[in-house]
Amino acid sequence: MNAKKMMGAALAAMMLLGVAGCGSSDKKAADSKPAAASGSITGSGSSALLPLMKDAAAKYKAKNKDVTITLNAGGSGTGLKQVSDGSVDMGNSDVPAESKLPKEKADKLKDHKICVMTVVPIINKDVKVKSLTKQQLADIFTAKITNWKQVGGPDKAIILVTRPKTSGTRALFKKYAINGAEEADNKSLETDNSGVLLKSVASNSGAIGYVALPYVIKDTTVDKLSIDGVAPTLENTYSGKYPVWGFEHVYTAQNEKPAVKAFLDYVLGEEYGKRIEELGYGVSSKMQTKEVH
Repeated sequence: MNAKKMMGAALAAMMLLGVAGCGSSDKKAADSKPAAASGSITGSGSSALLPLMKDAAAKYKAKNKDVTITLNAGGSGTGLKQVSDGSVDMGNSDVPAESKLPKEKADKLKDHKICVMTVVPIINKDVKVKSLTKQQLADIFTAKITNWKQVGGPDKAIILVTRPKTSGTRALFKKYAINGAEEADNKSLETDNSGVLLKSVASNSGAIGYVALPYVIKDTTVDKLSIDGVAPTLENTYSGKYPVWGFEHVYTAQNEKPAVKAFLDYVLGEEYGKRIEELGYGVSSKMQTKEVH
């Protein structure tokens, strides 16, 4: 073979290699692109966390059309029980799993800390009280104080709007607002649906209850109570001045299915993180207090 023919053959071989290389590179690039999320996700539990989870689900589904997400409330205890027995993928809770489940069951779950939730005492607008001490709150919720005139309010009977014992919000309120006292039950106005509780307090003169801050951050149908003169705001929660708060948890199986992992990665990611404070929840990294909730 003469020199010209040899050079031509070499050039042809190089071109073939180049084409093959490009094809391989393109294939790798295509393979590295994340597959569109798909599958079904179910969750239940905390009504305090429900607004955030519903908001995140709506935004996530707008970009991932093949995902279905079904979310219900029912209380932290219910969510933890259901994720533990495998009837839902996510158990949403205001409190750590070990406070509601046996240790051996809690240890089998994976904890995803989503945000911080501030618990706010709320009163009917007829009451006109601005602030109560922890002791006054404890006496009201244990029915030792039964009339608002006993704490500087009008001569009006106090109506408790209570939560069931499965409620994580109730557990936080008991521990951090009423000094661990056992709250009196009012079965006629007991609910773990925060929206229903809000309406009950708004529509019953003399009523008092408590909800997560996101439910009342823009609401004007009830009044928010300060505790020991400290208002229930995100700023006061971050600094540790306001005492009634807790981390919001989503519990899953240790090896959660891919659709669940992708959704929770989105909720905890930078893109959705901007929404957390807009909705009235706190960002965990901004907590200045060292107290463990």
